Amino acid sequence: MLLAVDVGNTNIVFGIYDGKDLVASWRMATHREQTEDEYGIMLKSLLRDAGIELQKINGAIISSVVPTITPVLERMCARYFSIKALVVGPGIKTGINIKYENPREVGADRIVNAVAAYYKYGGPVIIVDFGTATTFDAVTAGLDYLGGAIAPGIGISTEALFKSAARLYRVEIARPDKIIGRNTAASMQAGIFYGYVGLVDNIVERMKREMGGGRIFTVATGGLAPLICSETRTIDEVDIMLTLDGLRLLYEKNDETTEGKL
Repeated sequence: MLLAVDVGNTNIVFGIYDGKDLVASWRMATHREQTEDEYGIMLKSLLRDAGIELQKINGAIISSVVPTITPVLERMCARYFSIKALVVGPGIKTGINIKYENPREVGADRIVNAVAAYYKYGGPVIIVDFGTATTFDAVTAGLDYLGGAIAPGIGISTEALFKSAARLYRVEIARPDKIIGRNTAASMQAGIFYGYVGLVDNIVERMKREMGGGRIFTVATGGLAPLICSETRTIDEVDIMLTLDGLRLLYEKNDETTEGKL
């Protein structure tokens, strides 16, 4: 069984694969101060509740955009699973030609998503990831990663609004019935929801034109993808587990070069 770990600035997602099947997954808040023992004990408890035996985990792969957490999780894998985790980064085989000016600047999660989207849906493909930042990535039919766009995520944008406007307050991010709100909460929800719907459609349409037009599949992932994409016109598929699937694919591609058990 494979342990796949996707570390984001806001959440960490753990997934367990039995072959190609995702048999369990958990999402939790990212805490930079947690130790390998805290992560290990927590994961042991989750596995026990899911009926998965610890010793059946014989591989691990980590994608992280929080550098301080990566070595902590590597030590956790070594101590609690006796395995050397594969970390997505320089030197890992992806099969993707990265056309970024500085390939090292591309976040691991964006590369993982690009791999998953291409092998699951074909190319050319655009990936929209609703995370701490909302990212847009373009991959050609020839498996070239062209780059993309990065916008503030919904959470941090709305938090900035609440903190900066004295008379505004936190509201649930939800799809309002009307664009014209009749009270402050409804007006804020309309601005947040339809503002991001418009942002997604506009950026995706511009990216498609820049990629030459034609049929370009577009897939969205991330916690708020189902909500926002319920109203967009440019998203073809919502795939919440896209990043975990990409980690599994990358592990399979690199399996022969990993050291396996310590």
